[in-house]
Amino acid sequence: MAPYFTEKFANPHSNDHVLGWEAQAAVQSARRKIANAVGADDDEIIFTSGATEANNLAVKGLERFLRSSGKTKIITSAIEHKCVLASLEFLKEGGFDIVYLQPNNDGIILPETLQSAMDKTVGLVSIMLVNNEIGTIQPISKLCTIAHQGDALFHTDAAQAPVFMSIDVNQLDVDLLSLSSHKIYGPKGIGALFIRRGIKGDITPIIHGGGQEDGLRAGTLPTNLCVGFGEALYQTSRAANANAEKLELLSSLFLSELKKAIPEIEVNGSLEMRHPGNLNIRFPNFKSQDFLQSLQPKIAASTGSACNSGIETPSYVLDAIGLDLNVAAECIRFSFGISQDSEEITEAVKIIQTVYKSRDALLLTE
Repeated sequence: MAPYFTEKFANPHSNDHVLGWEAQAAVQSARRKIANAVGADDDEIIFTSGATEANNLAVKGLERFLRSSGKTKIITSAIEHKCVLASLEFLKEGGFDIVYLQPNNDGIILPETLQSAMDKTVGLVSIMLVNNEIGTIQPISKLCTIAHQGDALFHTDAAQAPVFMSIDVNQLDVDLLSLSSHKIYGPKGIGALFIRRGIKGDITPIIHGGGQEDGLRAGTLPTNLCVGFGEALYQTSRAANANAEKLELLSSLFLSELKKAIPEIEVNGSLEMRHPGNLNIRFPNFKSQDFLQSLQPKIAASTGSACNSGIETPSYVLDAIGLDLNVAAECIRFSFGISQDSEEITEAVKIIQTVYKSRDALLLTE
C-alpha cells in the first residue's frame, strides 16, 4: 500500500495522464485479485467503503426492482448484522414485508424454516454466511436453492468467512455477496459487493455522483485501500485451510484449559458448524461488562459485535437462540487471530481464571 500514499498518489479515475492510468491499473489489479478469490469475474466486483455499505447497496439497491416486480416480501434471519437489519427496517417503513427467520438453539437457520416462509411475493432472501457474534456457519447453498426455486434473489454477508474458508460464489450460487477488508487483516474503510452480472441492471445506486464503479457506487476510490484489500484477500484465500487449522487449535486449547479452570462455563452456538476463531462463552453469575472491565488492559474481548460497543442492552443474537436477558448478560465473545500462539492462550486463561475466582465482589444484583 505504501507507494500509493506517496509517489503513486493520482486519482484512479483520471483518464488523461499516465499517473491516473497507473493508479487505475492498481485498482483493477486489486479488483481482479478479489474476483479470483471468490470465483467471480472482475466486472462483478464493486468496491465500497466496507461490508456495511455493501450490505446497504445489496438490500436498498434492489428496492425499485423488487417493487416493480411486485415482490415486496424479503426474508432474513433474526441474527443478521445490524446493518442488514437496519436496511431492511428502512424498506419496511416504505411498505415492504420483512420476515425474520428464527434460528435453532445452535444459531443455525434450517432449510425447512426458509422453505415454510417462501411464497410468490418473496423477492430477496438475505442470510449471512458466518455470524459475527456466535460464529455459526449457515447452510447457504441449501438456502440458495430454496430461494431460487421460489424465483427470489439471494444475498449473503460473507465478511467473517474468508479468513478460514474458501468462498466460491458459483458453488454457493448466491446473487450478491458482501466482503470486508479489515476482517481479513486488510485496511479498514474498504469492502466490496459481488453482484452477479445478470442482475447488475436491477441495482439502483444509493450513492450518486460521478458514475464510478459501473454507475453503481459514485466517489473516488482510495487506491491504497483497494490495493491493501486485494492483497489481503489474495493472501488469506491461499492460506484459508492453514488459517482454519491454526484457529481451531487455538480456540480448542482455550476452551479446554478454560473448562479445567472454570468448569461451569457454557458455549453459545454450534460447536461443529462454527468459525474456528470464535467462542461465545457464558460465565454464570458474572455480568459480562464488569468481567471485561476487570480483564483490562491485558485481554481484548467483547460482549458482542463491535458495532454495538457501548450499548448496554444484551445481544439480540443471544436472545434469538433462546437465552434470557440475565443469561445473555453473562456472555463474552472471544476472538482468535492467526498471529497468536499457545503461550498467549495459556496466559489469557490464567488471567480470566484469576478474575473469575474473585467475582464475589461483582456478583449480579437484582
